[in-house]
Order: sequence, then structure tokens, then C-alpha cells
Amino acid sequence: MVPFCLRWLNCVIPIKLGSRQEGLDRFYALLDFVRGKLEERRNKGSSSSDESVRAGRRRREVLVMNGIVGNHLSYKEFSACLDLIRDMFRRGYSEDPVLVSRLGPREESWFNLVNRNRALLSLVGKDHVSAVREYEECIERDDSDVVAINNLALCLMYLRDLLDSIKVLENAHGRVPAIAVNESLVVNLCSMYELA
Repeated sequence: MVPFCLRWLNCVIPIKLGSRQEGLDRFYALLDFVRGKLEERRNKGSSSSDESVRAGRRRREVLVMNGIVGNHLSYKEFSACLDLIRDMFRRGYSEDPVLVSRLGPREESWFNLVNRNRALLSLVGKDHVSAVREYEECIERDDSDVVAINNLALCLMYLRDLLDSIKVLENAHGRVPAIAVNESLVVNLCSMYELA
């Protein structure tokens, strides 16, 4: 019998050498193999030694799934990742911290995207107060969201609150200077200084 670590290397090496599709095919084949072995153990019955072997097989399944999800994430194939993560949740792996953490940042960025879109709709409807509220939610979730910071400052300026608008941009430069050196942020801050 071939050890699991060699099977794992058989999947990883093609990806590292630039044959991503071949490596992914091998990962999916390994996942089918691990699930097949897990199903065999489940059908045999359960004793105390079988439980430890089954737990080991479940860990291997999670490891392979994390490898596949990680590869899809690195190529920004989010729909494939979500399908795989949902499948794992259906199989009862919702307690796996690595799997849940892979879902976390994506969900956060989607919430920010939804809030930014709502804020833009509010801006179109000339409801600057609602737009400010939506952008503040985005910034609460991710304080390095340059788009939300810039648009929040502009909304405050449209509400004739120039000092708060300047404070928002200055705080962004103080909090995340590497990200806040965005051309539109700097130009807006300079324009607001001229208006003040």
C-alpha cells in the first residue's frame, strides 16, 4: 500500500512544476480515494480501533479538501471554493477551523461589496446620510477599504461636514499609510485642504 504522504506529493508536485490542471485532477482523484476508504470503514461497522482509523481518514479528507480549496483560492475561483466548502459543511466538517477561516475573508469582502453598492444607490438618490452609514459599516468591517474611506469622505463633504471629511482621510493615512497612499485619496485630501 502506498503511504498517504506519497499520494499527497503526487498531487502537489505537478502544481509546483506548473501543471496545475494535472495536479488538481490528482487531488480530486485522491479525494475520491480517501472518501472511498472512509465509506469502506463506515460499512464494515465500528469498533474502538475502527473509530481511530475512521478519524484518521476524516482528517485526510479535510487535508485534501483544504489543499483543493487553497489552490482554487489562489486562482480566485471563488465559486468552486464555495461549492467545496458547502459540501464539507453538509458532510459535517463545520468544526474545522481551517475550512471556516477560508470562508471568512471572502464573506467579509462580499458584505463590503454589498454595503458599497447600497451606498452608491443612496448617493444616486441624494441620500447622503444613508450612504455615510453604509460606508461606515464597510470601514468597521475592514479599516483598510480605500474605496469606502474615500467615498465616506466625499459623502461627508457633500453633507457640508468638511472637517469630519478631512479627519476621515487623515485617520486613514495614519492607520494604514501604505494603502492610503492612493492617488484619489491624496488628491481628495489636498482638494479638501484647499476648500477649508
